[in-house]
Amino acid sequence: MFTGLIETTGTLARCDRTPGGMRLFLSSSLPAAELSMGESIAVDGVCLTVTSFSEKGFSVDVSPESLAATTLGAKKTGARVNLERAMKLSDRLGGHLVSGHVDGQAVLQSARRTGEFTRLEFSAPRNVLALMIVKGSVAVDGISLTINTVESGSFSVMIIPHTLAHTTLGERSPGDRVNIENDLIGKYVEKFVRSGSGAGVTRELLEKHNFL
Repeated sequence: MFTGLIETTGTLARCDRTPGGMRLFLSSSLPAAELSMGESIAVDGVCLTVTSFSEKGFSVDVSPESLAATTLGAKKTGARVNLERAMKLSDRLGGHLVSGHVDGQAVLQSARRTGEFTRLEFSAPRNVLALMIVKGSVAVDGISLTINTVESGSFSVMIIPHTLAHTTLGERSPGDRVNIENDLIGKYVEKFVRSGSGAGVTRELLEKHNFL
């Protein structure tokens, strides 16, 4: 589990094709002494497992499912990525609950400066937009952000200078694709509402689950 607060960025040093998947070698400032085999690290919002590490960086394996569902398969050597290690139970939850399981991809349509801030607008598939609400949370390439607007085919977020300087968002241009993970709690709520007879939220349903 992650928070969407990016620790640092890393650089893709090498990518090797494996049967059906890919192995990524990433250089980063994460201290090797604090890494361990098998731990989870979110790479551009994708939860991956550390398979080796050294003072120069670490490697992760990317499954065929992750390659198909995320932007990792299109990354080139030298690309920068956002990195976040799994949260500790004693940590402050400064962002929101992020699982590292990407729901889909969005395409950057525009980036406009508004004073010190930058407004990013993305187009996204209907199933991704369906789980977004204004002032709700979304993870864009692993970054916890607040949704500014939601339209029929797009959504926007407002980026503060700190986030722009310490993540890869400042390097994105219109046409670039990003990984999107919708709010985890929202996904469970939608599943709950759609369960049962399909009648939605009724008094009987609320009583059955002790909400009334």
